[in-house]
Amino acid sequence: MGLNKKSVNDISVAGKRVLVRCDFNVPLKEGKITDETRIVAALPTIQKLLKDGGKVILCSHLGKVKNGPNEGESLAPVAERLSEKLGMPINFVSDYNVTGEAATAAVNAMKEGEVVLLQNTRFRGKEETKNGEEFSRELADLCDVYVCDAFGSSHRAHASVAGVTDVVRAKGGECAVGYLMQKEIDFLGNAVENPVRPFVAILGGAKVADKLNVINNLIEKCDTLIIGGGMAFTFLKAKGYEIGKSLVDDEKIEYCKEMMEKAEKAGKKLLLPIDTTIAAGFPDPIDGPIEVSVVDADKIPADMEGLDIGSKTAELYAEAVKSAKTVVWNGPMGVFENPTLAKGTIAVAKALAETDATTIIGGGDSAAAVNQLGFADKMSHISTGGGASLEFLEGKSLPGVAAADDM
Repeated sequence: MGLNKKSVNDISVAGKRVLVRCDFNVPLKEGKITDETRIVAALPTIQKLLKDGGKVILCSHLGKVKNGPNEGESLAPVAERLSEKLGMPINFVSDYNVTGEAATAAVNAMKEGEVVLLQNTRFRGKEETKNGEEFSRELADLCDVYVCDAFGSSHRAHASVAGVTDVVRAKGGECAVGYLMQKEIDFLGNAVENPVRPFVAILGGAKVADKLNVINNLIEKCDTLIIGGGMAFTFLKAKGYEIGKSLVDDEKIEYCKEMMEKAEKAGKKLLLPIDTTIAAGFPDPIDGPIEVSVVDADKIPADMEGLDIGSKTAELYAEAVKSAKTVVWNGPMGVFENPTLAKGTIAVAKALAETDATTIIGGGDSAAAVNQLGFADKMSHISTGGGASLEFLEGKSLPGVAAADDM
């Protein structure tokens, strides 16, 4: 994948209409934003374009929008919060058509250094369908230059992410990435394509199936691959261990054997749990009290379930991180939402916080864990993408990255 992309530092926007695809998919509760991280993350790109004299038009999706447009998924709360953060008025076009007459009129009336926010892009229906071609043209009609700063959506070939770029370029406009996208490319992309070694990758989470291609790609790229979380038990069963009632993907046992053989042949370390925190069953509620014990990984009783790595495994994994120069982590080591079962995830997060290596957290649950556990400021980079981060780690070309102009 070509990673040397034109950024907002490489384009001239004075007097031009600049359409910026942001990731304003923020959590809402009763119409109020409960976490403004994504809004704050978008500010540097917006401020740069305003400072350079651009007329800044912002667009984003919010929520799943399964049953058509509704006020519960309107970007109105984002407009209000964004106005506060920028210290200036935002002209929010609430029209559910997104790019209709109201949007055209608002953009035509813009002066340099002003901001228009369009309505939720998903209100136009599925952006990747035939409807997407028309929507791409309408979005491009509103602007002279396009900037993508929504890494969390960059794995989708949607109208507002990739489709619009072809139309903008066709009329002589430029397509660049924002600061947030650039940071993701620099850290995640270069970590996989050109890491400073030793390179250690840590994969956790529930299912092997979710990370088939990531495991395969990282065995080729990294020096040490660490496996934890629910997915570790399929590997342990592939080694012939009794795993009791632990989560297992029986269809992927042969795959796990192949990956262990692949690592061995390539001279790579593949670390699996050597001990496991077990309980009689999954906690209910998930954060409720639970009685646990720790046993060797090959001695899980038939009536027990593994729910976290054990203390010896935590030490083993922490030791592997100490010598690393680059560490990528995606997926928790256990049921981290439960205080009793968060010890493995905490140990790994602590090891990353204490190392001098470049530490990259690949979005999703591992990002949530690092934030909840208070280690966020100790990491080099926490990705804003869940699915996008995984696909980057798989070595896939992301439509939103590929669509930007090369330098």
